[in-house]
Amino acid sequence: MSASRDACAAVLRTEAITKVYRSGLIEVQALRGVDLSLQPAEIVVLLGASGSGKSTLVNILGGLDRPTEGRVLFHGRDIARLPEAALTAFRRAHVGFVFQFYNLVPSLTARENVALVTEIAADPMRPEEALERVGLGHRLDHFPAELSGGEQQRVAIARAIAKRPEILLCDEPTGALDSATGVTVLAALVEVNRDLGAATAIITHNAAIARIAHRVLYMADGRIAREERNAVRAEPSEVTW
Repeated sequence: MSASRDACAAVLRTEAITKVYRSGLIEVQALRGVDLSLQPAEIVVLLGASGSGKSTLVNILGGLDRPTEGRVLFHGRDIARLPEAALTAFRRAHVGFVFQFYNLVPSLTARENVALVTEIAADPMRPEEALERVGLGHRLDHFPAELSGGEQQRVAIARAIAKRPEILLCDEPTGALDSATGVTVLAALVEVNRDLGAATAIITHNAAIARIAHRVLYMADGRIAREERNAVRAEPSEVTW
């Protein structure tokens, strides 16, 4: 697919975005003119060393931060210039987030943690359905302390997908997990990507995970240094680290 066709089909794309952080006289340029597109139903893995700009980029894609310059286009609409209330509405309606640490409410069950999202979404799936999709239909009424790390991360994935997001953004989703548990989490992400068709971006420092992606973006010094496409994608069960 050509770059122009990619741009036309994109759910979300950026145009020459930069991000500069300033503290007094100190200036840090976190992003330097990044062009990126995310297509429906694809998985993009972003690889790069700490400080390469991966998390800054994903935060801007998800409307958690704004670029200093450039545009972030969601179906052609520049969300980077939206008022704060409209940006919050964009995140709430269209973006699911999965982070390295699960951010579950300890006093709520798995079902209740997912319901926190479904109660405010426009067209959510039932919490039970979301948990079933990640293989936790039998753990609905368990509290986070009663779940393993991998199970807690799958609850976090269920919470992220319950709103039926068009965009799923994952920041080191296996970073706190051992290899076997991480494979289970990757399998859940691949499955929901196939089922729901969300454009999915996964930040990781683990190069092995790149094998499950449609595209792999290598970041360095605030730029996308190169892009590769996997002619044959690996199944999560084939990934070891």
